[in-house]
This record gives sequence, structure tokens and C-alpha cells, in this order.
Amino acid sequence: MFKSFSMDLSGRTLTIETGKLAQLANGAVLVRFGDTVVLSTVTASKAPRDGVDFFPLSVDYEEKLYSVGKIPGGFIRREGKPSEKAILTSRVIDRPIRPLFPKDLRNDVVVVNTVLSVDQDNSPEVAAMIGTSCAISISDIPFKGPIGAVVLGLVDGEVVINPNQAERDRSDMYVTLAGTKSKITMVEAGANEVSEDVMLKAIIKGHGTIKKICEFIDSIVAEVGKPKFEYTSCDVPADFFADVKAFAYDRMREAVLAVDKTVRDDAVAALQEETKNALLEKYPDAESLIGDAIYKLEKKVVREYIHKEHKRVDGRALDEIRPLSACVGVLPRTHGSAVFQRGQTQVMTVATLGSLSDIQQLDGIDAEESKRYMHHYNFPAYSVGEAKSSRGPGRREIGHGALAERALVPVIPSEEEFPYAIRLVSEVLMSNGSTSQGSVCGSTLALMDAGVPIKRPVAGISSGLIVDEENEDEFITFMDIQGIEDFFGDMDFKVAGTEKGITAIQVDIKVEGLSYEIIRSAFELTRKGRMKIINEVILPCIPAPRPELSKYAPKMYTVKIDPDKIRDVIGSGGKVINRIVAETGVKIDINEDGTVIVATNNEESANKAIEIINGIVGNIEIGTVFEGKVTKIMPFGAFVEYLPGKEGMVHVSKLANYRVENVEDIVKVGDVVKIKYIGLDKQGRMDFSIKDV
Repeated sequence: MFKSFSMDLSGRTLTIETGKLAQLANGAVLVRFGDTVVLSTVTASKAPRDGVDFFPLSVDYEEKLYSVGKIPGGFIRREGKPSEKAILTSRVIDRPIRPLFPKDLRNDVVVVNTVLSVDQDNSPEVAAMIGTSCAISISDIPFKGPIGAVVLGLVDGEVVINPNQAERDRSDMYVTLAGTKSKITMVEAGANEVSEDVMLKAIIKGHGTIKKICEFIDSIVAEVGKPKFEYTSCDVPADFFADVKAFAYDRMREAVLAVDKTVRDDAVAALQEETKNALLEKYPDAESLIGDAIYKLEKKVVREYIHKEHKRVDGRALDEIRPLSACVGVLPRTHGSAVFQRGQTQVMTVATLGSLSDIQQLDGIDAEESKRYMHHYNFPAYSVGEAKSSRGPGRREIGHGALAERALVPVIPSEEEFPYAIRLVSEVLMSNGSTSQGSVCGSTLALMDAGVPIKRPVAGISSGLIVDEENEDEFITFMDIQGIEDFFGDMDFKVAGTEKGITAIQVDIKVEGLSYEIIRSAFELTRKGRMKIINEVILPCIPAPRPELSKYAPKMYTVKIDPDKIRDVIGSGGKVINRIVAETGVKIDINEDGTVIVATNNEESANKAIEIINGIVGNIEIGTVFEGKVTKIMPFGAFVEYLPGKEGMVHVSKLANYRVENVEDIVKVGDVVKIKYIGLDKQGRMDFSIKDV
């Protein structure tokens, strides 16, 4: 039966409709937020998936270009693989809902959000998150929601909930926030060096609106919600785990205590084999259960060490960072390079500078159409000691690259200050946790090594969390989590920023939510950590951006022309500018305001290109000499193409130092000659001379 429900959200109407579309899904709603429309659906398999030791949740966010009145580019003219923004949005939707499903559920659950219409003032991302929460909540799939979601802006020092496009353009931050009625479940932020206090106040204010959204969804569930289905628990049997614990607990406490990840992993693997053999007679199926049981026991031991004994497996204090090191200029021919290492996490970042024609063009549903600064992150299998072939970047790699990119955006110089396209690539060479934040630090170093005049160094670090399983009000936070603490802890709270404030946040949690106190504690720890990295590692390694670019980087030469003359430089179908590029070997970019940027490593080529451009637009100094081709002979002189598409006349009296009776006695069509600009004639035309060269 069709039902429609509405509420006021940030001064606009949010409407959720159900019972009309996609009725074969376990749950489906159509969300209308202004003129933004998203169809959110969720479907679950009838039975658990065999052979998996995790909850198989899949979240898709499908951008349809018809939603903004566009026909897709490319040969096939249809949507292909998800855009980077779509992948990032899928991850943002996934993170707050995943912890709210039963941990022992193994049925496949697939969430699909289809963007049908986009009004740029009303975020389809927010509509999809709310729609996902509502679709799951009214379905028969077990779920401890609902969640609500908002976007936070900071305009003229004031926090704005769900800012419109004009407000987003002026905002000092863009924060996607999700939560339940009692806790925060996800924070994803990009910010222009916003302080921790301001960020926390914004989160608290946003949570007030989230509570209202949750109450709204609860009212929908009360009217149209389905009873939740019973599922087969895939948890380790209690009696089997009790025997594993009795046999291996003490030895597990010894096995996990190692600074070196490989030593620890080998010790745990040996203990697993020993435990399996010891219990095989009593439990013939022990081989299929032992992996999950040992994982569960290792998690219990690590959590007890941290929470009860304030002891970490590598011997660090709770607020201590692993050993740090950094170096720059590690690759001879690249424009900038650096290696940053924290413990057994090692990241090499390489910076490449290009002309503005190298800017990435975006074909999506957002208002953003291009990107001048790009960051890419690669995570090869050898970084964790695994023998796997590379299959290109997955969602995790794209997400980590975007996080590092977002962290550096506020310190990147403007196009006017630094007219280059910038690409960073972070190669993870060794991983034991927090590689994304290692990429942030490596990116700062590589940019400075490349001579990019960034405003201030940016560093990133993460904070972990252990919540008492019996009393959720008791918790402990700790700095710089390594892999084992990420796997077995309750939070990976990543914060990047400068000495002035936060530039990026990404929060992954495994519990049902974070209190304000936990967030405040995480902010305090991460600020302390990033200041240590900046002051004790980055600045001692390279105290400021290099004063000169690499000799292998293109140099930019700028000339200003009348905007009305741009068409003359480009020429019909680009013929003129293409000819200049072919003759000089440079790259040329022209802005709408008449700024022409010539990119090349060769100063002589740049000067030649600028000379040609000045000639085309009439900015020629008297005495300038050109080499051109004779195109036409007339009784009174010769016409010479001195620049692409530009002809000048040499009067017969200027052909030679003596009287010339016949022009063709001196030059013929096709001859290449040198001519000098000598000023304007009586009719205001440009006058040239051969004899004065």
C-alpha cells in the first residue's frame, strides 16, 4: 500500500514514499529532498553465504546522468563503472550502517541507491543515507537502526545544517555526519583548518537534527515496518570456544606481544595449528572452526591488554607513536618524491607537475566539473607480505586516496599563485596500519620537495578505541593504531591537519556509536600526534618548500592578451594554436580573462611561442624580427606570413638597399625570409622590411 511521510529538514521538505516502487525488494523507499530524488532499496538472501567469516554487506550508489540532464560522454553513451564520487558516497553510506547489523549475520545484504533527479541545493548523498536507513528499518532484515544523516557547513563562522550550493561555495568545511538517536556512527570531513573545538560543536549541533530524522524514520517503521526475520547465527559455538580458550589463552598472551608484525603473525599461526591438533579428536570439525575461534581469542587478549592493563602488544604507551622517519628527493627524475615511515608502515609519495591542460575533467552529477589537484593511492599485496597480482584500485584504495587528497586541498596554492596541475601518487611499500595517514605525511613532504609553495605542512594520525563490553560508558582511547589494534579495536578515528586546525576526518567504527566524550578524546590525541610529526619529523626533514622546481618539471611562462583576441590565437578549429604548439613544442593554456600560460622546459621555445602570440594579437615591439614565408606577390610589394594565420606586407621600397623594379627579382612565392617590424603605415597597417633586418 502506498504511503507518504514528510518532515521539515533544514527549512526544506523531506518526503519518504513507500509501497509503490520496487516492491519485490525487502525494503524500498523513494526519497524526495527538494527536487532531489533517490530510490533506496535493500535486499537480503534467504540463506547465509557458505564459507565466509564476515558479514557480506554490499552498498552501491548509482549516479544516473539523466538526473542532471546530461548524456554520458564516451563512445557508448551510457553510464559505465562508478565514478570516484559514487564510490566514496557508497563508502560513506556503508560505514554508519555496517556496525548496526548482527555481527554473526552471514546472509548477503545488498543496498542500492539510484539517483534519479538532482537539485544541487539538496544533497543526493544525504537523501541516499536517509533512504538507506529507512529502507533497512522498514524491511524484515535485522538492524539496530535507524540512523540519520546531515551535511555540516561553516559559513562566516556559523554552523549550517545541509547548506545549499551557494553556502557550500563559501563554507570552510564540508562534513558528512551520521548517527543514531544516542551516538555518532560516522564522520567524514574536509575542512579549511578548522579547530577541534569548532568541529566538535558542529558535530553536536548536527546530531540534534539527526535525532529528529531518527524519530521520523521510527514513526514510518511503526506504520509500515515488517517483523524481522530469524537467521542462523554463524558465531563460534560456545563450548568449542571455551575449550580453545582453556587450551590457548595463556600462550596467546605471549604470542601477541611482539613489535614485529611478522613475528607476531607467525607465533599466532603456530598456536592455531597446535590448538587445532589438540582439539581435533574431541571436535572432528575443528579445522573449519579453529580460524574463527583463534581470531576471537586473539581479539579478546589484545582488547584486555589495552583496556584493563593499559598495555599495547608492541610495548608502547597509549599516547606513544611508533618510530618515525622521513626522507625526500629519493627519485632522481621525478618532480618531487618522499618516503614516510611509521613503524612498519612505509609510504612513498611522488609528485608530478603538469600544465593546466592536464587538469582532470569530471563527468558526474555534481557541480564540480574539473580537478586541478589529484591524489592516487596504491596498496600492492606485497606491502602485507601476500602473493597476489595487482587488479587495479578497489574501493578502499580510492577512499584512502580521496582522504589524503582532501587533507591537502586547503594548503595547495591557487591557480593564480601556482599555475600547475598537480598529481600525487602514494605507493604503500609496507603496511601495518594507518597507511592513509602515512600518505598524508608523505604527500606534504613530496609537495615541498617538488617546490610547490604549500601554506603549511599537513600531517595525519589515527586514534583507536576500546569500549568495555559490559559497560559501554567505560572506554579507553589510544594513539597511532597498528594493524592488530585496527582489527580488534572499536574505532579508527583518522584526523589530518596543520598546526592551525583540521583539514580532513574519516571515522570507521565497529561499535554502535561514539559519544561526544570519545570524539573529544580522539581530537585531543590526534592533535598531539600530528604536531609531533610536523615539528619532529617533517620540518627537520625539509623546513620549507624548495625555492626552485625540479629541472625536469615544466616551467610556466605567462603573457596577458586582450580577451577579445583569444579567438585569433586559437584560430578556426584550433588551427592557429595547434600550429604554434607544433612549431615550438610547448603546451599552451588560455584562460577566459586573457591569461596565456606557456609550459615547457625550454626557455627559447617559450620565448618563441610568446613572440608568436604577441604578434597575433598585435603586441609587437618595433624592431622585432620574424622569419616567414612569402605567400603572394603584388606589383607594389610582397605579402609574408610572419605568424600562423597572420600576413604582413613588405613594400617594394623595403625589399633591398637599392631600387627594385620587379618584386620577383628579390623574392618569390614560397621563399622563407626574415622581416623586421618597423611600425604602422599611414592607414594604420603593420609595416615590415627586409632590407632593415
